[in-house]
Amino acid sequence: MPIDFTLTPEQQRLRADERAFARDVLSKVGSATQDLPTPLARFAATRPFYEQTVAAGFLRRLIPAPLGGQGTGVVDMAVLAEEFHAVDVNVSLTLLGTMLGLFPVLLGGTPEQAGRIFAPFAAGQGAPLAAFALSEPGGSANFAAPAPAEGVRTQARLEGGNWIISGAKKWVSSGTGWDGKGADLLTVVCRTDPDAPPESGISVIAVHGPAEGIVLDHAIDSVGHRAHLQPQFRLNDVQTPADHLIGPRGGGKALAEACFTGTADRRHLRRRADACGVRLRAKFHQDGEAWGRGADHQPSGGRLRARRR
Repeated sequence: MPIDFTLTPEQQRLRADERAFARDVLSKVGSATQDLPTPLARFAATRPFYEQTVAAGFLRRLIPAPLGGQGTGVVDMAVLAEEFHAVDVNVSLTLLGTMLGLFPVLLGGTPEQAGRIFAPFAAGQGAPLAAFALSEPGGSANFAAPAPAEGVRTQARLEGGNWIISGAKKWVSSGTGWDGKGADLLTVVCRTDPDAPPESGISVIAVHGPAEGIVLDHAIDSVGHRAHLQPQFRLNDVQTPADHLIGPRGGGKALAEACFTGTADRRHLRRRADACGVRLRAKFHQDGEAWGRGADHQPSGGRLRARRR
């Protein structure tokens, strides 16, 4: 059935603000980075632009209001992505990748975890980075494949009051941060029970960077996103407190899949939101349900007809 994606007056103002910011600020990213010789140098050169993006409140526009932001749903996120990507794909992907890194906490974290972890990202200052550490050198679409397939090979074991994480990750947007020692937040998908099936053996664990044991092997020199960091890196016995487990132990497969669908269905999101102590307003769920089903692309402000799957 048709879904009305006509923008509200507030969303129209948001679109205008984003279009102006992209024109005035993000349009300069290309000239500032195009002649630099390495992906790390190009990424470093985007930091002032990213800081301006954060200071202008656009990261807060992605964060739900109950967690200190101003976000009201995935339509807002889609409008931002459309306007920013039309001008520069690098800083916009760093911004959206940061929200993806926060998604496991939004959907599966406790109230204490959500409040503590989101606070620096909702502050509207600096250049905070979050990264969803899922993909590995062996693949990403098959992350939950059982042995003998590759799947997730990064492992975490409990020793005393800490998780000890070992493995390798690849293609993780902003994963090693500005200094090569880890993003401010890494939500790491790993096996907490290597002998269990993926449905009960994979978990998500938060690591705060910089962290000892994070080793940057190299930054991928990609064809399209020339100034966005996509590293390959190792976690060599990286330690993080036991209470940094996000969601239930063994619940990482479902949580990772929910993060990539953006919302999953209404009931699933509401359960996750209640677990966080966050009640996102109904429009977030409605927009999210439509977003999860997929929709024919129209310019912002048009009407979309959803495709049933």
